[in-house]
Amino acid sequence: MDALVSLTVGILTACGVYLILRSRTFELVLGLIFLSYAVNLFLFASGRLVIGKPPIITDQASGYADPLPQALVLTAIVIGFAMTAFLIILALKARAELGNDHVDGRSDTGERS
Repeated sequence: MDALVSLTVGILTACGVYLILRSRTFELVLGLIFLSYAVNLFLFASGRLVIGKPPIITDQASGYADPLPQALVLTAIVIGFAMTAFLIILALKARAELGNDHVDGRSDTGERS
């Protein structure tokens, strides 16, 4: 199971970095989303999740589930959603101003717009 989670985090990270290096804003936003998913999965898996244990320490419980990774992932999801919305609005504004969706503002022929 650990190998599968590690492989998934690695694939999401590789896809995210590849898409961030593309020249269009839509691929940039998708790459940042993939990197966000990879970080969330990494944080969630780093908490050594246990099944069937209470989230708080009680007298009868022999162990407990660590609530910190779950809280961190929940916070990261909310922040990631807000940043994604901001990036989409920023990309739409840049497309309206420049007339294309290249990150550096160049057109398809390599000329400045």
